[in-house]
Amino acid sequence: MMAVLGFVAVLALVTGLIHLYLWKRLVRDTTTPGRWRQIGGIAALVLALLVPVTLAGTQAGLYWLAWPGYLWLALMFYLLVVLVVLEVPMLVTRLVLRRRVVAAEPTTAAPEPVLVGAAGPTEPPATGAVAAPDHDPSRRLLLARGAAIFAGLTATGVTGYGIRTALGPPHLDRVRIPLAKLPRSMDGLRIATVSDIHLGPLRGRAHTERIVAAINRLDADIVAVVGDLVDGSVAELGSAAAPLRDLRSRYGSFFVTGNHEYYSGVEEWVQEVDRLGLRVLQNRRQEIQARGGVLDLAGVNDLTGAGTGLAAGPDFAAALGDRDPSRPVVLLAHQPLAAKEAARYGVDLQLSGHTHGGQMVPFNLAVGLEQPVVSGLGEVDGTKVYVTNGAGFWGPPVRVGAEPQISLVELRSA
Repeated sequence: MMAVLGFVAVLALVTGLIHLYLWKRLVRDTTTPGRWRQIGGIAALVLALLVPVTLAGTQAGLYWLAWPGYLWLALMFYLLVVLVVLEVPMLVTRLVLRRRVVAAEPTTAAPEPVLVGAAGPTEPPATGAVAAPDHDPSRRLLLARGAAIFAGLTATGVTGYGIRTALGPPHLDRVRIPLAKLPRSMDGLRIATVSDIHLGPLRGRAHTERIVAAINRLDADIVAVVGDLVDGSVAELGSAAAPLRDLRSRYGSFFVTGNHEYYSGVEEWVQEVDRLGLRVLQNRRQEIQARGGVLDLAGVNDLTGAGTGLAAGPDFAAALGDRDPSRPVVLLAHQPLAAKEAARYGVDLQLSGHTHGGQMVPFNLAVGLEQPVVSGLGEVDGTKVYVTNGAGFWGPPVRVGAEPQISLVELRSA
């Protein structure tokens, strides 16, 4: 709970600064002093408070906050992205206008005519000062309003597309991965892999049923659920997870914890998932004997567990030590980052989730700074790492550039 509150506090600070920027570009720059500017300022303040209130409120069971709060979070993100991108062309436009004004000014000033009258020489009557185009308030206002309208329409369109994608059915990604140690008799062994289902305020039992039906249609040899199943307690979401008991596979269905299990009561969820018929690989491995060959399927607890005080972090030595090195080993680990340690134990393939494929472009660029593989097949220190995008979402019900996914990993003998 303390970790969640700390995250909410940091998010409140960041979103406050973002809303200050949005207020400047969307309210202050596009309005003149008066009622509309005041209304816009109040709206910006309310929306800035909505984000941390939603995160804290949903943790307290106020699920009605989820839809407005998370949708605004997505719209806020894309407003920020579009406006930041527009900063460059707007700056160029202002500089071009300024240069035109300078170029239009005469290099030498013509002498002012002097009128001679009975009372002596007098200055010509003043005709009034004319504002330069780059300092013309109406021109600046027009430019700011044009940028605000473009940003609003673009952000709304992208967010709408992302909602449709996130709430749609997960797409199937088929990938063939050669393993040098895989016996030829096991060639073609198939592992249905899913992660980040994220049952919670916005996704319930119907979401689980759809995922289970999609996996069962694959007729896989093994099913692997690699973490972040839930965002809530067993009491809240036990019925939503219940369809997992219907998963079908030839050699078993397996589960490893993700970071969100540690925010949701990890001990209770381990017991509940085991009750539903999935074997929880908590720093352990299972021999898979199939087609006359043997494969080691190992699993480690999520990296987040090391900081919970539950002595429940990953133990690679327990899961991978003292095994027959001639056998191929596939490791289930929620975060791709675990591969840095797994590679020391000669893991042939690691199956992971956690990243959501970035979920909302260009956020995938930030994810890539933390995780060695964001989506698809990669390699870390000689260990192959496959990362599935996840079948759900966290936070905003929006996916842009990273569709929800169930993966069918087919192992091939090299």
